[in-house]
Amino acid sequence: MNITHWIVSAIAIGVAAFLIPGVQVTVIGALILAVVLGLINMFLKPALVVLTLPVTIVTLGLFSLVLNALLILLAEKIVPGFTVSGFWTALLFSLVLSLVNSFFGVGKNV
Repeated sequence: MNITHWIVSAIAIGVAAFLIPGVQVTVIGALILAVVLGLINMFLKPALVVLTLPVTIVTLGLFSLVLNALLILLAEKIVPGFTVSGFWTALLFSLVLSLVNSFFGVGKNV
């Protein structure tokens, strides 16, 4: 992850947090969250995708949205300055974050 990607991801996190009520993030929290989500997506998510593949297939891929929301909730526990009010808010945040990242051309962050 280069510095440009990191800053753009942090801006995307800020935009998504601004758009969704129930999500609060500080500037430093957004920078840290960009790194933490990048690490989660690099190391933890691939293993979880493989482990939950049968459920994802049965739900026609919708369980991957649940997995993204759970990873957002995990990041909330790790990152100071980032709070999410609940599961549904985390689900909406992950969807909006993916859309904002796509708009900025960063790719999928969550």
